[in-house]
Amino acid sequence: MPTIPPLPFRGRGTGSAATAVHRVPVPTARAIVDCAVYVNGERLPGRFTHETALAEVRSRGEGFVWIGMHDPDEAQMRDVAAAFGLHQLAVEIATERHQRPKLERYDDTLLLVLRTVQYVEHDLHSVSEIVETGQIVVFTARDFVLAVRRGEHSGLVDLRRTLEANPTQLALGPGAVLHAIADKIVDAYAEVAQSIEDDIDEMEEEVFTPRSRVGIESIYQLKREVVELRRAVNPLAAPLQLLSRNADLPVPKEVRRYLRDVADNHTTVAERINDFDDALSALISAALAKVGVQQNTDMRKISAWVAIAAVPTMIAGIYGMNFEHMPELRQTWGYPAMLAVTSAICALLYANFHRNNWL
Repeated sequence: MPTIPPLPFRGRGTGSAATAVHRVPVPTARAIVDCAVYVNGERLPGRFTHETALAEVRSRGEGFVWIGMHDPDEAQMRDVAAAFGLHQLAVEIATERHQRPKLERYDDTLLLVLRTVQYVEHDLHSVSEIVETGQIVVFTARDFVLAVRRGEHSGLVDLRRTLEANPTQLALGPGAVLHAIADKIVDAYAEVAQSIEDDIDEMEEEVFTPRSRVGIESIYQLKREVVELRRAVNPLAAPLQLLSRNADLPVPKEVRRYLRDVADNHTTVAERINDFDDALSALISAALAKVGVQQNTDMRKISAWVAIAAVPTMIAGIYGMNFEHMPELRQTWGYPAMLAVTSAICALLYANFHRNNWL
């Protein structure tokens, strides 16, 4: 019979039999949500790649490109960066998640990092995620806007449509897009802050409602989510102030006026979020005090019932001792009399504890 050759080993070894895993490069177009050319505030018809769009703008000598990307990998980001001449450090910032909000300048290109937030509907007493965060990195120059988004929320499709319906504002150039994105993010901060404030108000009502049971865990969870929200919101104050006040940055004067309004709105939201932390700290103290009062009330009830139960226990213990000479032991009415005396003493104790709000 012919011999059957042994099958190749498919284990975890590092020898020559182990197969290497190769990553298949994903085309850059997969990460581009939309790419358009705008001249005098109007979108040019047709479909463009990021390379042909930039070539169109520079051949005309006017207009700008607006590209939106969602979760690009490093290779896709490097491809776009090479076409637009972005700095290597800027590319690294765009590919890393959980960046701190900041503003940086690379020659004539501005880089603005914004943290996005979204309120997650939840049960008030559940311990779950309440604030979902993401990230948008915006590159702006004289002839292009590149928005790189991380996360499944805070899409910019509706924002693009709103700006396209207002050519006068869009004609201000990439700075107008930068303002619109920042304004949208700050408005989202305000909406999330309002939802959290509603949660805090509902928790306060529950904590101060008589005979209600308070879930300390849910208050601690909300406090932790407020800390996460504050870390996403507060650091944006300095970049917005620079954009709205610094005339040396390549931002049109008219756009800076709009950005001052965004900065003021951001300051208002940041102050509200800081107040949430103080309110939740006070709420935790009140909830812990209420739990302490409830425990004291329970202990008083337990002590009162123990005192009442001690009377028949003591009498039964005394008459349970087998002494020959005990009062009323041989009387026919002795047993009913002892039951009557025991019941009377217990009733008297119950009335006294009830009058003093122990029962």
